[in-house]
Amino acid sequence: MSDVVANGVRHHVQRLPGAGAVPGAPAVVFVHGLVMDNLSSFYFTLANPVAAAGADVVLYDLRGHGLSERPARGYRVADFADDLGALLGELGVARAVLVGNSFGGVVALAFAAAHPERVAGLVLIDAHDGGDGWSAQMTATLALRGDARDSAIAQNFQAWLGRHSERKRTRLAKNALALVEGTTLVADLEASPPLELGALARVTAPALALYGETSDVRARGEALARALPACALEILPGCTHSVLWEATEQVKDRVTKFAAGLVR
Repeated sequence: MSDVVANGVRHHVQRLPGAGAVPGAPAVVFVHGLVMDNLSSFYFTLANPVAAAGADVVLYDLRGHGLSERPARGYRVADFADDLGALLGELGVARAVLVGNSFGGVVALAFAAAHPERVAGLVLIDAHDGGDGWSAQMTATLALRGDARDSAIAQNFQAWLGRHSERKRTRLAKNALALVEGTTLVADLEASPPLELGALARVTAPALALYGETSDVRARGEALARALPACALEILPGCTHSVLWEATEQVKDRVTKFAAGLVR
């Protein structure tokens, strides 16, 4: 566990050395979702199995999340993507297999479109696409207040691993409130230009897209799979947007095999 200053922001980072990792091989970098999320969602699901399969694993809390610094401003999608690039540089990671869940997929896609040569592979776990209308949809949810906000959080996180821990729920809720109401997050996301699907044509690295059958972003995921030149799409039956928690074993199996094939 360590703190790494990247792009002027202190980031909380955990690195898991892979068992028998090949020197110089790409690292597998996990990028978590927005507001009610942090690196622990990957640490307790996918990260350790991927490391055990031989990959050098990097997890980090996005700016404003978890144990990372929470600056008052600087929450455009481009800021998050720049953070990722700077963090990889600080850690000496030349190329990475990026695994993005939900909003983490937007960050991974934005980085991959800007730096395709640094991406050895891409995994999208019910990822948003960052395209037209995405920011308005996201910020409308973040701007909810009172009972409407609580209802949306309960719906989105009904399968979250920590839902039965009042202490964890309370801590996450406090952090989320401070992030949404104490920073420019909502305005910055709203001002972020959409990611053009055409820009993904240059991302030729192998990609895997896992989406829930009834997810509200499934259609966007299908469009992403068509836009990426080498993307395999899998729809997980009976799952919503919370596919990481609803089908953890299936996701773990798919991601571990995919990543292992790219770091050997």
